[in-house]
Amino acid sequence: MADIRNNFVGIKSPNPFWLASAPPTDKAYNVVRAFKAGWGGVVWKTLGEEGPPVVNVNGPRYGAIWGADRRLLGLNNIELITDRDLQTNLREMKQVKMEWPDRALIASIMVPCVEESWKAILPLVEETGADGIELNFGCPHGMSERGMGAAVGQVPEYIEMVVRWCKQYTRMPVITKLTPNVTDIRKPARAAHDGGTDAVSLINTINSITGVDLDSFAPMPTIDGKGSHGGYCGPAVKPIAMNMVAEIARDPETQGLPISGIGGITTWRDAAEFMALGAGNVQVCTAAMTYGFKIVQEMIAGLENWMDEKGHRSLDDIIGRATPNVTDWQYLNLNYVAKAHIDQDACIKCGRCHIACEDTSHQAITSMVDGVRHFEVIEAECVGCNLCVNVCPVDNCITMEPLAAGVMDQRTGMPVSPVYANWTTHPNNPMAKVAAE
Repeated sequence: MADIRNNFVGIKSPNPFWLASAPPTDKAYNVVRAFKAGWGGVVWKTLGEEGPPVVNVNGPRYGAIWGADRRLLGLNNIELITDRDLQTNLREMKQVKMEWPDRALIASIMVPCVEESWKAILPLVEETGADGIELNFGCPHGMSERGMGAAVGQVPEYIEMVVRWCKQYTRMPVITKLTPNVTDIRKPARAAHDGGTDAVSLINTINSITGVDLDSFAPMPTIDGKGSHGGYCGPAVKPIAMNMVAEIARDPETQGLPISGIGGITTWRDAAEFMALGAGNVQVCTAAMTYGFKIVQEMIAGLENWMDEKGHRSLDDIIGRATPNVTDWQYLNLNYVAKAHIDQDACIKCGRCHIACEDTSHQAITSMVDGVRHFEVIEAECVGCNLCVNVCPVDNCITMEPLAAGVMDQRTGMPVSPVYANWTTHPNNPMAKVAAE
């Protein structure tokens, strides 16, 4: 059987599934239930400095986006960091770590961007026996207005400075949690790397408003007639998160930097995709809040079964395997040609492929042939865009079939070239240069 034990920057856990810092990890009761369900680790909900606890709103804290079947696709969260006393959290963390020594326990921390504040809290966390710390540089609401969270994560110089303080004042591995609310994720990742971080985790939540109540005309969730921007998470953010993970994994300046992948992970397949793009493990929040802690059992079983089926013996066999295949558009092979093909036996004749292609694409699918309702690809018009594949409700009814080298492309009237060629060498490119290897 595949070995899914995880060693992330020296932090060991029985599997790569950690609960992210969020409401599910706010107290010992929750964390113990999570460990009993099978989670490999948790990142304790973000701790603040000693003093009066943070105050959260007492009304709704979540906005939502649903699919047509009311399946939860995304959450907008306006909750802040833990509103429990620091010492209470520290005592519970210490007890949980003593009782569950084989599970990873990471302390998420957010204090003012002052050296003395970080110097003061780090030994308190270290005394709990926590396996590491995660610097919360991502929260986009509430705390950022106080000069913390994303307010730090959006300034590379601040990131590097705080990471250096933490590396100076603690023995624990430092994981830097990055905000997606930036133009180029590589810059904060490079800053964390330059500061000496042991790893980065991403993404934190995306700044958002998920909806407006059209009766009260207030953003949702609504607090006494008003609403606020919050942090967006859930399955809808997965594509954004994976792109940012891949950007860091393939950046020459951060290549090899361990990454904890976060963002919309709901199934074992999601986790495998993140790891294939370079994540050393994954963190989950919204899926646990939607389906409960036992969802990890499906993730574990699914990952093990897939790895066994494919012959992957350990996580090292899959981590980063897809990273070399991520490239920039200009290096894609312009001589690669594929055409859509409709399996007539599987086709239910709904016509969605025809409508999508006819109205919005290339008029390359018939609706009638010899007076009979029939959907077939017109190869001379098909550009291979695969829109039809994505709108078809029947899995694998429409597939993309590559044309072999030398075969005539009916659309261009030219044979498919066996030679790799990209935009950097294309005659239409005024800045054409020698193609990259």
